[in-house]
Amino acid sequence: MIGTGADRAFVALNIAVMTVSDTRTLENDKSGQTLSELITGAGHELTGRAIVKDDVRAIRAKMRKWVNRQDIDVIITTGGTGLTGRDVTPEAMRGLFDKEIEGFAITFHMISWPKIGTSTMQSRPVAGIVKNKYIFCLPGSPGACKDGWNELLVHQLDYRHPPCNFVEIMPRIDEHLRRK
Repeated sequence: MIGTGADRAFVALNIAVMTVSDTRTLENDKSGQTLSELITGAGHELTGRAIVKDDVRAIRAKMRKWVNRQDIDVIITTGGTGLTGRDVTPEAMRGLFDKEIEGFAITFHMISWPKIGTSTMQSRPVAGIVKNKYIFCLPGSPGACKDGWNELLVHQLDYRHPPCNFVEIMPRIDEHLRRK
């Protein structure tokens, strides 16, 4: 039988938001602002926010800095997941992932299908683990950010969510590195 999670206390995570865009600024970044508000509204800490150009090296450079910070548990990106020549977030991230979370893209598309139908295949959301940090790459629209957070991440980043969630396995995602 699946438990309710009611016996568990909420665990606030430290989450950073990276917007991948050649045109947005912090002042007009609706998707990054949407994610920031959803994250803090759920009780988590926003420990970083940045705009990074649609460039593999720039994305990887910022990501490397953030995954080495002790005050970041999770990084969520928005933008750069489409099909145009400038959309390079999946390529940048797949070169860094220690492990990819393939089910994230599948689940995101399942959620998008009833809302946008076949247009969901124009998006390439990805997720993975880098240096014991969860990385989730969402499309660049505020609606996609809301869907990704409200339908997927708010649950999986909540220790109380049954039957299982990403938070409860955080202490074990690097166990292969600790084995001798």
